[in-house]
Amino acid sequence: MKRIIIGALSAFALTATAAVAEYPEKEIQGIIQWGAGGSTDTVMRSVTPHAEEVLGGTVVMQNMTGAVGAIALNHVAGSAADGYTILMGAENPMLYKVMGLGDKDYSEFIPISILARGTAVLVAHPDAPFNDYAEMIAYVKENPGEVRFGSTGPGGLPSVITAMINAVEGELDVTAVPYDGDGPALTGLQGGAIDVMPAVLGASIEGIRAGNMKVLAIMDTAANDNLPDAPFVTQFNEGYNAYLPWGPFFGVFTPKGTPDDVVAKLVDAYATAAQNPDFVQLMDDRGFTLMAIGGDEADAFLTKWQQGTAWLLQDAGLTKASPEEFGIARP
Repeated sequence: MKRIIIGALSAFALTATAAVAEYPEKEIQGIIQWGAGGSTDTVMRSVTPHAEEVLGGTVVMQNMTGAVGAIALNHVAGSAADGYTILMGAENPMLYKVMGLGDKDYSEFIPISILARGTAVLVAHPDAPFNDYAEMIAYVKENPGEVRFGSTGPGGLPSVITAMINAVEGELDVTAVPYDGDGPALTGLQGGAIDVMPAVLGASIEGIRAGNMKVLAIMDTAANDNLPDAPFVTQFNEGYNAYLPWGPFFGVFTPKGTPDDVVAKLVDAYATAAQNPDFVQLMDDRGFTLMAIGGDEADAFLTKWQQGTAWLLQDAGLTKASPEEFGIARP
């Protein structure tokens, strides 16, 4: 009887090991937090085909929008932790708690890879009655409520950049126009539906180069190699030195509880994919900074980003709850 039990246990162990070794046995669902054409969508659809080659399987990507990305995050968080549903997201979940958008953030997930980070830029419609940051500020103050700013909701990149502007310049009277991601917002900008959009450089650089939008300022402390002639915001107001450099990020995540061997396969696949020359070139061309970090390094990056941004929004009076309530220390 003892030999039978041992034999059965050994067979079970071999079967379980084989099952893990065969991952993925079916399609993986990659849930993209934002709409088609935006920066998150671009990054994920560029790197994932290279990851599929390493995995030997298929990742079916689906855009799931709404609630500043919270619908996608909650969907994946509620899925089985088996590696067959992964989240392809941006920075927004790190602000859900303080913005009153939900009780989950990336602490519910294992970071497979923080792939890249972006630089923010303030762009305008080519016919906007101002040509740089200083002219925009003057025009807004002279014409309260007239200038239309694109928005992707509380905690999105536009809300953080707008909070910086208000912190440095004083409260500006502009009209916020909501969109489901920076892709639709930049389309709206080019069509004249809005006047100004705080966006990530990677999503807007092609439109800038094509002359479909103009740069008011790179939201950084130095010139950007991809647009060396574009002004940077500290040229206009040194008060931004207190908040910059800052930028969005893009990563792949799986729910906590996913088997270690499955996590290892996903980590290896995306780490390898991020070094593919085509992906590296695309990130460089779009003005993204390649990171491709995971594990403890990714966790440390997420913690630092959350602390700095949550407290910026708190000090700007834009949060629904203090970061202290969630153990987010002031940096």
